[in-house]
Amino acid sequence: MSIWNHKHIIDLACFSLEDYRTVFDLTNKFKIIPISGSRKLPALQGKLIATLFFEPSTRTRSSFELAAKRLSADVQSFSPSTSSLKKGESPLDTVMTYVAMGANVLVIRHSCTGVAEQLAQTLDQKQKNVSILNGGDGLHSHPSQALLDLFTLAQFFNNENPSINDLVGKRITIIGDILHSRVARSNLWSLTACGANVVLCGPPTLLPDEFLDFVNNPPSGIVKDPIKNRGVISISRSLKEAMEDADAIYTLRIQKERMSENLLSSLDRYHDEYGITHESLKWCKQNVPVLHPGPVNRGIEMSGELLDDHSICLVDNQVANGIPVRMALLYLLASNKL
Repeated sequence: MSIWNHKHIIDLACFSLEDYRTVFDLTNKFKIIPISGSRKLPALQGKLIATLFFEPSTRTRSSFELAAKRLSADVQSFSPSTSSLKKGESPLDTVMTYVAMGANVLVIRHSCTGVAEQLAQTLDQKQKNVSILNGGDGLHSHPSQALLDLFTLAQFFNNENPSINDLVGKRITIIGDILHSRVARSNLWSLTACGANVVLCGPPTLLPDEFLDFVNNPPSGIVKDPIKNRGVISISRSLKEAMEDADAIYTLRIQKERMSENLLSSLDRYHDEYGITHESLKWCKQNVPVLHPGPVNRGIEMSGELLDDHSICLVDNQVANGIPVRMALLYLLASNKL
């Protein structure tokens, strides 16, 4: 395994190909561990993983906690509704409380962009030997979701030994609300890094043309792109055009609250123009997989029949792969701590 140089995992803009390979190598090893039963690895025995989710989550939080338990770590979860946040405590004070308790890794989700990075910088300034793993922040980043998506795609293309090489030259179409999606942003970094070409598709209100230059505008602090040759990003307003010759389809959740912002005229019209069905998949290559980060709005992003067709809809695979992928990330961050 290559040397791991990241104390924190905030986004994927700084990931090199070796970083992706390291995550994949560990994921391939951890995926053979059953997700139920008594079998565990002692890799993180004595370590404390704290999940601090300041906004709701089902899949991400549950899989991080199960991943930590599979590695024999102690797990402490945090619930905002029953915490001292109700008494005026700040997120930083909450974080410092868990640091004082001996946490080795803090998995943090917050509705505001940049919170995970700000907390990581503060801990570094205080010289705390604690890692932060971003479980999703605002509209910015969701690195573990993008990594499990990447692994799920590679696994579809090469079930025996999934590798980042399986993504080279693939045409991946991402459909929906790109503007408000931290998942889409993280997937743009990971997919293009591994040589995939990404086609973005959606109405102009949810997909501005500025996304064509997304990977040319990295977050602050990244002076040089660690990837020499990224895949190409293109935009199509036509669902049929975007799906033609696609090797995989990734459709995003429509946030119904955006309806009040007049970004969509109606959900029915959105489904008619951008919803995925068995019929629309005929525009793609044969046996093209469909992914979705969840939760799915049946009859909006995709038809209920397609969601239930597990021969091509990989949502359950994504959920299952989230556990070994997050085991890999927790192991990389926690195993080298005293």
